Amino acid sequence: MAARGWQVFATARQADDVASLAAAGLTALQLDIADDTSIRGCVDKVLAQTGGRLDALFNNAGFGVPGAVEDLGRAAMRHQFETNVFGSLELTNAVLPVMRRQGHGRILFNSSVLGFAAMPYRGAYNASKFALEGLVDTLRLELLGAGIHPVLIEPGPISSRFRANAQLQFDRWIDEVASAHAPAYRAMRARLAKPGPAAPFTLPPEAVLDAVLAALEAGRPAARYRVTVPTHLFWWLKHLLPTRLLDLVLLRASGDEPGHVYGRK
Repeated sequence: MAARGWQVFATARQADDVASLAAAGLTALQLDIADDTSIRGCVDKVLAQTGGRLDALFNNAGFGVPGAVEDLGRAAMRHQFETNVFGSLELTNAVLPVMRRQGHGRILFNSSVLGFAAMPYRGAYNASKFALEGLVDTLRLELLGAGIHPVLIEPGPISSRFRANAQLQFDRWIDEVASAHAPAYRAMRARLAKPGPAAPFTLPPEAVLDAVLAALEAGRPAARYRVTVPTHLFWWLKHLLPTRLLDLVLLRASGDEPGHVYGRK
């Protein structure tokens, strides 16, 4: 984006990551979107450097807490939602007054294929992305005529550190030994630890960039940009298949765990 002439403010939680972004030639700021004070401070710094103007925001922070729904406690769910939902909402609300004053703006939200098609052992993440999509759909209606366009980016499998970070979250929040889902968790661990792409049709991050460019530079952006073959496929299957049949397809597509859902050894 910087190479295309945008003034980019790149943010990260950790000081080392902020330093790496700065070393790459970007304007880098510390931001933890699970912290309201951090959000306010970051937005103030950005606006001080732009003369109070902001053309676009990309809500890209997110992670997953894996585990069966029955193993998820309130604290784990709150932890998941603080970043994936509440933080994006708080940051968006912090910049909306600026965009309303200037009469234009784009607000992008990085959702997921799991924002409309649920898969097992991803309940916290599924719920957070379903919630995010509901908020954005509502926001789009409420901003009609304001010149501000909320846009959902819906990637499928993308190369990143998502799986490695998910493993850390699983270890933190899930009591694997005491769970009725222990056999499935063993299969899940193997999938998360698998080197290279964990799923067919995995694309590099540049695939998301193409959607971001389209959303930011189109005269009138689409409400949703779906990225990767699985995302397009499951969007159509969700609208065409009966729910029970879609469940079977999603179970087969979700990895090595579904066999244990049916009690197979």
